[in-house]
Amino acid sequence: MRVKYPRTPHLPWSPGATNDDIRQGDLSHFEGKIVVVTEKMDGENTTLYPDYMHARSIDSRFHPSRAWVKALQAEIGYQIPTGWRICGENLYARHSIAYDALTSYFMAFSAWNDRNECLSWEDSKQLFNQLGLVTPKELFVGLWCEQTIRNITLDVEHQEGYVVRMADSFHFNEFAQCVSKWVRTNHVATDQHWMHAEVIPNGLKDVKRRLR
Repeated sequence: MRVKYPRTPHLPWSPGATNDDIRQGDLSHFEGKIVVVTEKMDGENTTLYPDYMHARSIDSRFHPSRAWVKALQAEIGYQIPTGWRICGENLYARHSIAYDALTSYFMAFSAWNDRNECLSWEDSKQLFNQLGLVTPKELFVGLWCEQTIRNITLDVEHQEGYVVRMADSFHFNEFAQCVSKWVRTNHVATDQHWMHAEVIPNGLKDVKRRLR
């Protein structure tokens, strides 16, 4: 089964939401729950399966920026359980933000089992660790507090935003009530779409990861 990653609704105070975006109007489902806030990376949403990979579009065509993560899938795919998938950000190509010290060109942010359930954050990290995958930086983990989340400070010159998700597991059909994002104003800072521009690789902190 191939599954397109759903659109993530914007938090009410997200300045980067446009008229075409989904907005989260009710945050009551977060109340009393442990949440995880991670940095939103400026890359391409990508899904890995045991035998396949695709960008947001399931039938995404070839693009040079996808070659590295395609090789990663070929390397680790056999370790992904049958019917499961790993979702993350392909950061090989520079988009609006230039990264010069990434820990990897692929950062995993969710794992889904064969019942279309998103694993809890702790279970996801355990699986990622087994696969040798890294995650985006954690900015906050704890009981939901809107004021605390609102007060998260980012360097908007070098950080695109953040994502809030339930720490517990949830079903795919509950995604819109369990995941939300904050994106900086005018987060797309280039006139030309990155797919039609020259592919400029982002920088890695550990050059050995280029050879994975």
